Amino acid sequence: MTIPADTSPAPLLGAPENVHPNQFELLGQRRFAPFFWTQFCGAANDNLFKFAFTVMVTYQLQLEWLPPAMAGLVIGALFILPFLLFSATAGQLTDKYDKTKMIRFVKNLEIAIMLVAALGFVRTDAPMLLGCVFLMGLHSTLFGPVKFAYLPQALEPRELTGGNGMVEMGTFVAILLGQVAGGLLVALPGIGHATVAIGCIVLALVGRAVAQAIPPAPATDPGLVVNLNPISETWRNLRLAHGNQVVFRSLLGISWMWFFGAVFLSQFPSFAKEVLHGDEQVASLLLVVFSVGIGVGSLLCESLSRRQVEIGLVPLGAIGMSIFAIDLYFASRALPAVSEMSLRAFVAQTAHWHVMADLALLSMFAGLYSVPMYALIQLRSQATHRARIIAANNILNALFMIASAIIAGVLLKSGFTIPQIFLFTGVANALVAFYIFMLVPEYLLRFLAWTLTHVVYRFRVQGAEHIPAEGPAVLVCNHVSFIDAVLMMAASPRPIRFVMDHRIFRVPVLGRLFRLAKAIPIAPQKEDPIVYAKAFEQAAQVLREGDLLAIFPEGGITRDGQLQPFKGGVMKVLDLAHADGVRPVVVPMALVNLWGSFFSRIEVRKGNRVAMVRPFRRGVLTQVGLHVGQGIPGGDVRPDMLQMRVQALLGASPT
Repeated sequence: MTIPADTSPAPLLGAPENVHPNQFELLGQRRFAPFFWTQFCGAANDNLFKFAFTVMVTYQLQLEWLPPAMAGLVIGALFILPFLLFSATAGQLTDKYDKTKMIRFVKNLEIAIMLVAALGFVRTDAPMLLGCVFLMGLHSTLFGPVKFAYLPQALEPRELTGGNGMVEMGTFVAILLGQVAGGLLVALPGIGHATVAIGCIVLALVGRAVAQAIPPAPATDPGLVVNLNPISETWRNLRLAHGNQVVFRSLLGISWMWFFGAVFLSQFPSFAKEVLHGDEQVASLLLVVFSVGIGVGSLLCESLSRRQVEIGLVPLGAIGMSIFAIDLYFASRALPAVSEMSLRAFVAQTAHWHVMADLALLSMFAGLYSVPMYALIQLRSQATHRARIIAANNILNALFMIASAIIAGVLLKSGFTIPQIFLFTGVANALVAFYIFMLVPEYLLRFLAWTLTHVVYRFRVQGAEHIPAEGPAVLVCNHVSFIDAVLMMAASPRPIRFVMDHRIFRVPVLGRLFRLAKAIPIAPQKEDPIVYAKAFEQAAQVLREGDLLAIFPEGGITRDGQLQPFKGGVMKVLDLAHADGVRPVVVPMALVNLWGSFFSRIEVRKGNRVAMVRPFRRGVLTQVGLHVGQGIPGGDVRPDMLQMRVQALLGASPT
C-alpha cells in the first residue's frame, strides 16, 4: 500500500472565501469599533502628552537637572520602565478578569493621570509631569495585554489578520496625530500649556466614553491566583511562552521588529538635521512617511493573505526591510552639506524623494512583517494563558528597544554615521531573519506556498470553512501534481502533516524542506515494511495530538488527469486512531485545473507528451482551485465513498 504525497507540507494559514467582513467593515461593528477607537484615543493621548512635555522641556524651560539633550531619553526611559516592572502582573490580571472591565478600569486610570498632568502643565511642574510619564507608561502596560488578548475573543480566526492590521494602522496614525498635535498646541503663545492640558483630558474622557460600548469579553482563567512579585512572575511568563517554540520565536521576531523600528525612529531628528540638512518640519515629515508606511503595510496584510493569518508574509516583510534599509544608506550617505532647508526646499530635490521612498517602503514591509506574527501568537497561544504570553512579548519588546538605544549609542560614539547605522541595522535584520526562519521553517514553507499561489497561479479556495479550526482531521485529496501539498498548505488555517513517498526525501533540496516540515515518509510494505509500519504509527500520532493529517489516497500522481481508485491506507490510519479513542473527521478535497501544468507528471500518448510540454503550459497566473467538502465522521468513511465525494467536488472541472 502507498499513500504518497510527492510534495511539501506543514504550516499555517491560507485562502478562504469572502464569508467574513473585511477589515474596514469591522469599523461598523460593535465588537470591534468601540475597542478600535478606545485604543486609538489612548495611543493619541500618550503621544500628545509625551511630545508636548518633551517640546516644553527642550525649548521652553531651562532646567539644569534635565538638559534638552537628555529630555527625550529620560522621558522615553520613564515611559518604558513600567513595561519591565508590571507587564507580568498586567498579563495575569487580563487572564483573570473580564477584558472589557479591564479596559474601562485602565481608561478610568487614564482620566485620573491626565487630571494630574493637566495641573502639571498649567503649573509648568516638570517633576509632576515626569511622574505622569511613568504613570502613563503603567497605563499602557496594563492596556497592552488586553489590547491583543481581546481580539481573538471578539473576531473569527479569518478576521484576525484584518483586525490586527487595523489596530496596527490605527496605533501609528494615533502616534503621528498625537505628536503633531502635541507639538503644535504646546507652542501656542500664552495658552499652549493650558491647551495641552485640556486636550489630554478631553482625549481621556472620549476614550472612556467609547470604552463603555465595548461588549463583554469574559475572563479566560478566572481562578488564577495573581502573583504580585514582578521578577518571579516575569520569569514564569517567559518560561510559559518558551513552552510553545513557534510562539516564543515569533515573540522574538516581533521584538526584533521593535528593535529595528526604534533605531530609525530615535534617529529621525538627528538624521533630518545632520544628514538631510532639514529643519524640524523635515524631521516631522520623516515621521509621517514612516507612520503612513507602517499603516499601509498593516492594511495590505489582509488582502495579501486572502484574509487569513498568513505567516508567509513575514519573510517577504523581512526581505523588504533589509533591502530598503540598506538602500537608505546608499541614498543618504553622500548628500551634499548645505545650509538648513525648509520643508519646501527639501521636497523640491529629487534625491530626497529617494530617501523618503526608502523610508516608506521599509516601514511598509515592517507592517507586513509584524501583523501576521501578532495574529499567529493570538491564534496559537492557549486561551487561558494568552494575555500572559502577550505580557511576555511586551517585556521582550521593552528589552529589545533598550538594547537598540544602547547599541545605536555605542555605534555613534565609535564613529559610525547615521546612514552607516541604518546599513548595519539592515544587514543585521537579514541575519536575524535568516536565523529565525531556520529555527521555525514554517515561515519559509508558508512563504513558498504564498509565492506559488500569488506569482505562479491565481489560487481560489471554495469551502475553506470546512477545514476544522481545531481538533484532529484527515484531509484526503486527489493527486495531480508535484505541488499539491504546497497548494493545500496555502489553503489551510492550520499546519498540516503530509504523508509522502519516501523517495522524495532523497532529493537534495526538497528532501531537506520536507524534513523541516516534519513530513511522514512512507514506502510500499513489500519494499520496506519497517518504514511502512512506522508511517502509519506516525500518522495516527498526528491525529492523537489533535492535528491535521493529509493523505493522497490514489497512491501516486495521476498520469492522465483522471481520478484514480482510492487505496485503503486511510482506513488503516483511522483504525489506529479509533483504537486510541480518537475520532477524527475526514475532509474530502479536490484540486482543479492543475492537470497539464508544468508541475504535472509527464505522460506520453502516441509519441506526444501531454504534460510538462513547456513551462507553465496554461500560463503564469492561470487560475487553479481547491474545492473543500463537508467533513465526514471517521467511523462512516469507506474508500469508495471518499472517492465519490472527491469526484463530486471535481464536478465538470478538469483536474
